Amino acid sequence: MSVHKAGFVNIIGNPNVGKSTLMNALVGEKLSIITSKAQTTRHRIFGIVNGKDFQVVFSDTPGVIKPAYKLQESMMDFVKSAFEDADILVYMVEIGEKGLKDEAFFAKLRKTELPLLLLLNKIDTSSQEELENQVAFWKEELPNAEIYPISALRNFNVPEVFHRILELLPESPPFYPKDMITDKPERFFVNEAIREKILLFYKKEIPYSVEVETEEFLEEEDIIRIRSIIMVERDSQKGIIIGHKGIALKKVGVEARKDLEAFFGKQVHLEIFVKINKDWRNSDRQLRRFGYNRK
Repeated sequence: MSVHKAGFVNIIGNPNVGKSTLMNALVGEKLSIITSKAQTTRHRIFGIVNGKDFQVVFSDTPGVIKPAYKLQESMMDFVKSAFEDADILVYMVEIGEKGLKDEAFFAKLRKTELPLLLLLNKIDTSSQEELENQVAFWKEELPNAEIYPISALRNFNVPEVFHRILELLPESPPFYPKDMITDKPERFFVNEAIREKILLFYKKEIPYSVEVETEEFLEEEDIIRIRSIIMVERDSQKGIIIGHKGIALKKVGVEARKDLEAFFGKQVHLEIFVKINKDWRNSDRQLRRFGYNRK
């Protein structure tokens, strides 16, 4: 019998360094939403890659920040958990970066006995001299890490990183059924598709004051019927989300529906409503409701 390998490969790093782009490239599906705004990823998302003799459970995590309210504290709890159950740690940085924004997390990286891959991302935006200087810097900062220059967006060196991960995986039976590609339910991806469009189309505080909840997901033979609610904290935010004559909200719905039809491979009928849920970001009860696992 051939040996089977399986393990958890957890991706950490500062906000906006390309963690979600990397995981989507490794998994081959758009599981994590991607925007140019910091704190796009709020949850810990598993992406599962299966082969005949292996199963890699990739974990995308929120960017490391110093939390300012309870939602952000919960996001950092997801990052802490990534240290606890990892078989391999992937620390992702971009050209010019000098370390994690939380020194305690960075100290953990220096001390870890786990296999540690440091991925120096966005090298397509740098010169050869700058790249060499960065590699030398990180060799000194994290001598326990294997360094791979990559471009997650252009898939440069990503297959080589995946091959190395397979080499480092421990022997183990699979943790999930071999036909699974994620641990998240369908409704989660509906919520994220809508939230991505809000991040893209609205400015300032609006995207960070919003949570999305899908109340109805009915899959029929030829169509999926979905009803989702956008939660905002204030009356003024509700007006901004809806926009003049509902035009802004309609744009969110049209663009989210296109992504969902591509994701599910089926026609989607999407209804979106906006409700006020005051101070949800600082409510333990509301955060539990939205899957942030506050105790």
